[in-house]
Amino acid sequence: MDAAVNGINAHVLVLNRGWMAIRVTDARRAFRLLLRGVAEAIHVDDGSYSSHDFESWADLSAAHVRFDDEARLEHQWIRTVRFELAVPKIVRLLGYDRLPLQHVKLNRRNIFARDRNHCQYCGKAYPTSELSLDHVVPRTLGGKSTWENLACCCVGCNAKKGGRTPQQARMTMVRRPVRPRRHPVISVRLGSPQYASWQPFLDHAYWSVELK
Repeated sequence: MDAAVNGINAHVLVLNRGWMAIRVTDARRAFRLLLRGVAEAIHVDDGSYSSHDFESWADLSAAHVRFDDEARLEHQWIRTVRFELAVPKIVRLLGYDRLPLQHVKLNRRNIFARDRNHCQYCGKAYPTSELSLDHVVPRTLGGKSTWENLACCCVGCNAKKGGRTPQQARMTMVRRPVRPRRHPVISVRLGSPQYASWQPFLDHAYWSVELK
C-alpha cells in the first residue's frame, strides 16, 4: 500500500475472536491484518457494530468521503495514490482467542501515565520534565521499586519529603499507588472522544498488554 502518512501511526484496538481486547497496534499493522484476511474492521455507529473485510471497509471509507462529513471528522485517515482510507478504531482477529500472558511494564512513562502527571502529594499537574518518581517508603528504609511504592512527585514535594515516609514528613498522599488493571496510557487516552468506542471492550478486561 503506497500510503500517505496522516493517520498511519494512529492507534487501533485489537480484539481476539471472542471480542476481548488483547493489544493496541498502529494503523499500518492493522491494515496488514485486514489485507491478509486474518482480521476484520469493526465499525461502531451509535452503539451498533458491523464487521468489514478490507474491500468493504474501503467502500465504507469512500462513502464517508462523499457523503458523511461527520464521519470524516471522527476518523483518522491515510491517503494512497488512488484513494483515501479511514483508519478503523477497532479490528477483530478471526483466528485467535487467547489472551497473551504479558504484564504492564513498570517504567517511568507508565507511572506518569497512571498518575496522569499529577504530583501525588500536592495534587497539581506538571509537565513530565518537572516530575520525578518518589519511593513512598524510601529505599534507605527498605522500600522497593514496585507499582505500590512509586508515585509521581513534583520537585518541591520531593525536596520537602526527603528520605522520609509520608507519615514521617506529615504529608498526605492524594492517592495510594496501585498496580494498574489496564495499561495506564490506555486509560489516559480513553478521555478522548476519538477512542470512546474502545470503552465497552475495556470495561471488563484485565488490561495487561504494552502498547506496540
